[in-house]
Amino acid sequence: MNYKQAISIISICFSLFGCSEDYLDKQPLSEVTTENFFATASDLELYTNGFYRMLPSTSIYNGDSRTDNIIEIELSEELRGARLVPTSGGEWNWDYLRDINFFLENYERSDDEAAKNQYGGVARFFRAYFYFEKLQRFGEVPWYDTTIDPTDEEALTKPRDSRDFVVNKILEDLDWAIENMPAGQELYEVTRYTALALKSRVGLYEGTYEKYRGIAGYEEFLQASVEASEELITNSPYAIYSTGNPQEDYANLFNSHDAIGTEVILAREYSQALNIGHNVNYYTTTSSYGRPGMPKDLVNSYLNSDGTRFTNQANYNQIFFTEEVDDRDPRLSQTIPTPGYTRKGQSMELAPNLGATVTGYQVTKFVTEPVYDTNGQSITDLPLFRLGEVVLNYAEAKAELNTLTQEDLDNSLNHLRDRADMPGLSLEMANSNPDPFLSSQYLNVNGSNKGVILEIRRERRIELFMEDFRWDDIVRWKAGETLTQPIRGMYFPGPGEYDLTGDGETNVVLYEGERPGNLVSGVQYYELGADITLDENGLIEPHPDFDDRVFNEDKDYLYPIPRIELQLNPNLEQNPGWE
Repeated sequence: MNYKQAISIISICFSLFGCSEDYLDKQPLSEVTTENFFATASDLELYTNGFYRMLPSTSIYNGDSRTDNIIEIELSEELRGARLVPTSGGEWNWDYLRDINFFLENYERSDDEAAKNQYGGVARFFRAYFYFEKLQRFGEVPWYDTTIDPTDEEALTKPRDSRDFVVNKILEDLDWAIENMPAGQELYEVTRYTALALKSRVGLYEGTYEKYRGIAGYEEFLQASVEASEELITNSPYAIYSTGNPQEDYANLFNSHDAIGTEVILAREYSQALNIGHNVNYYTTTSSYGRPGMPKDLVNSYLNSDGTRFTNQANYNQIFFTEEVDDRDPRLSQTIPTPGYTRKGQSMELAPNLGATVTGYQVTKFVTEPVYDTNGQSITDLPLFRLGEVVLNYAEAKAELNTLTQEDLDNSLNHLRDRADMPGLSLEMANSNPDPFLSSQYLNVNGSNKGVILEIRRERRIELFMEDFRWDDIVRWKAGETLTQPIRGMYFPGPGEYDLTGDGETNVVLYEGERPGNLVSGVQYYELGADITLDENGLIEPHPDFDDRVFNEDKDYLYPIPRIELQLNPNLEQNPGWE
């Protein structure tokens, strides 16, 4: 059953049970089901299809705008340090959990053992997914594995359970799913492999979260990540997608209309025929939306094509665009437009549209043909779990456990380097000469594996750009200081005419005072100090009023619990610093 079919089935659910349109958001199925429901595989499938709405949709590609990965015309509350305690809402919502628990209390009424294993695994996967999201956002939360009667005051006023307890329960659910679900490769359905991928993610998150806060016992979670990752790497049908074309393969993985099942384990499906779309083209190409851009420090992070560091050269922040993007990791030119860039399905070479990006580095990942540029019309399937993440999880978990070998790197992270025709990461070379540029970003990385951990973080930020991992990575690494570093964009030495495509023709004119006369068609004109601001070093400064941002180490890694929830449950305590 895929997403398209699920939408139809959920509609059938409304008529079958006579529920109101907002039923799935407000009431559990326990209020509307019949005595003979949960009898067949179709019943179990019908019920569990509703859980797929928990998965992210369009936010998969713009969630990075909360962080230093994607800079928009308005800085996020997280970047500005402007979050407030909400009165209500704030994602403290438990509706899905009650539906999941009700299913798990009733699904064994079916006599279909195969269906019970499959859909029992789906439900446990989603309970693990639900609680993992709550843990990432709020830290310790109350664990419920049964439905709660509205009159059960003791259960409704339960205090939080410990992190370890909650994480172990999450892993317990995932282990059940891994053990009982059948092996099978499905792009749009949760499978045993999806559960392994989530276990890989959860174990790495919690293991590093605890390690960088000095919490004992973190090793067991990192080991759980290693084991789940290794199982996917060695005993699954998935591989890093590559056709042997390093100049296109990375881009094609994300601008394919249909998810590429070679690497993608679970995707969100979109379809023009069924009018199910998202807005990635509109988001990245229009001048009237967020104007997202890659920041200069991330551009600097991409290695040269021979594996050397771009930031090793003098004055690396003041190299003009056509030179700075030349001969770099091919993933850079497949993530932002560089000389020679063409839209999918077209042959015209295009310069970056500075009107559509606040940093000058326009984003092109996920972008497809111009016919899909209208808001809500993009139809690229969006990957939610892919092997590319899993191999990075594996390498990082082993590095943090101090068990990483060169063979481990060659069997995991270096497959990503191979796809881009980049030199493989050498454990010995990385650790013998840690990168000062990365060291200045991640101040608390130390020890004998410092160099390789920094390189894995480089690889993770580049490979997973625009896939909504950056905030969670910063939190688990306890690296909030990275969000306070200056935000800068493309370098221009001052007013003048500029060629951003390297073809000898002017693409951009920066001017002061009155706009030049005799405007040339196809040339972009921007007034310095009004349309574009340059700092004292000639770098675009998209938010000059926010260079004094702060990150409060005592509170900003977690979100606050809404006030009304603290009133309803006096045994809940507000997160530290949000009182």
